[in-house]
Amino acid sequence: MEKDFDFGIIGSGPAGYTAALSAASSGKKVVLFEKDLIGGVCLNRGCIPTKTMLHSAEIYEYINNSLDLGICVDNCKVDFAKIAERKRAVVEKLRNGLERSFKNAGITIVNAKAAILDKNTIEADGKTYSCEQIIAAVGSSPRIINGMEYDHKLILSSDDVLDFENLPESIVIIGSGAIGIEFSRILSAFNVDVTVVEIAPNLLPLADIEVSKRVERIFKSKGIKFYTNTSVEKIEKSDNRVHIKLSNGENLEADCTLLAVGRVPNEVEKVDGVTYIGDAAGSIQLAHFASKQALEKVIQIPFDKTLVPSVVYGNPEIAWIGKREQDLESGTYQKAMIPISALAKSQCDGALDGMMKILVRDNKIIGAHIVSKEASSLIQQLVIAMQTNTTVEELKAVCFAHPTYSEGIFECLMRLQ
Repeated sequence: MEKDFDFGIIGSGPAGYTAALSAASSGKKVVLFEKDLIGGVCLNRGCIPTKTMLHSAEIYEYINNSLDLGICVDNCKVDFAKIAERKRAVVEKLRNGLERSFKNAGITIVNAKAAILDKNTIEADGKTYSCEQIIAAVGSSPRIINGMEYDHKLILSSDDVLDFENLPESIVIIGSGAIGIEFSRILSAFNVDVTVVEIAPNLLPLADIEVSKRVERIFKSKGIKFYTNTSVEKIEKSDNRVHIKLSNGENLEADCTLLAVGRVPNEVEKVDGVTYIGDAAGSIQLAHFASKQALEKVIQIPFDKTLVPSVVYGNPEIAWIGKREQDLESGTYQKAMIPISALAKSQCDGALDGMMKILVRDNKIIGAHIVSKEASSLIQQLVIAMQTNTTVEELKAVCFAHPTYSEGIFECLMRLQ
């Protein structure tokens, strides 16, 4: 029996919307189910609103430090209500654009919770939909820690912080992954007293050790307090504040606390014959990884799962790809590293914090780690080099424009023998 749709896709985040649009563009009939807002976590409560706030924070920092550049600005103030308003406007504009794309592609949208009945049938809002293929891309939610459950007033998730209408005077951020680092930067830039607590030996523990140490140095220079090798034993609430007991015996007090302790896949029925992608698949929780999964499943564009770049935004940006130095055996690789301040463009911009490190084995790049302005773009050059098996000698033959941050790649490579 002919099915009503070629594809039934549950969830409209990066994995879901990429799957839906790519399937529709190849002539397939698609129905897309979304119980919440179109665009998923990334667009509505993750990547986009966070980066919008980060941009405001960076501009505020630039203005406050502009005197050295010969620009004097008096009475610079933060209007956080306006920042929140712009954040909502950007998100809404992008969401409306995505909805128009669905409409123009002829995708059927069902705004309701979907249930998978079998590998070819979805039920939503009292109706059933017959599909040749079903893709579940239902995303993830903030992790809940027993005894530290969110009350959305004093104990906050990243969703709650994005809903701020007014800034707190102080906050304790538990966890220093991408979410913890980015919110630390945003709030500190707006003069909030920020303290970070990390159970691992260093901040940003998934990064290369020298990147972590550089981040710690930058945090100290910005007045962001932090504890490493430290866990939270208890969070208590009184007098409309949080009181946090640490494993090192210290006690912290703040207006609120953000639990930036990762995300967990949303629950979804596991049915044989159904494809699961994005955060719900329980693998790498990155929007670009989810999008590439969708393209691979729907229109068979493969990608190398070992070459997925990581980026932490803010000033300066942080990005990496491939192997970390602490995971390599001494003597099995070469390393080249430069401070970003060695680059002419860095000096021109007054963006002196950072470093670039490239790890090489057998004349091929096996890892790259960048703390710099434009790091999110720089890392992509190295991803392409790694994926195409370009050798160090071939890269040395490339002409890099001057003055640019990209020259840092060339400078690193020229330090390799």
